[in-house]
Amino acid sequence: MNGRVVLERFPAGGPRGSWPAEEFARARRSEGQCAEVVMDLATDAFLVIVRRGQGEHAAA
Repeated sequence: MNGRVVLERFPAGGPRGSWPAEEFARARRSEGQCAEVVMDLATDAFLVIVRRGQGEHAAA
């Protein structure tokens, strides 16, 4: 992945109503990281990433 750092991977087939990748990203944002969730179609997984140069921003 160009210019991105993967913080964590989550399988796409989680339990219904469960959003572990979104919850993980929200926790990282509350710590000041600009974390976002993207889908990796090749591995059928959600990735929580930060883009290089955007890792330490104030939480909104």
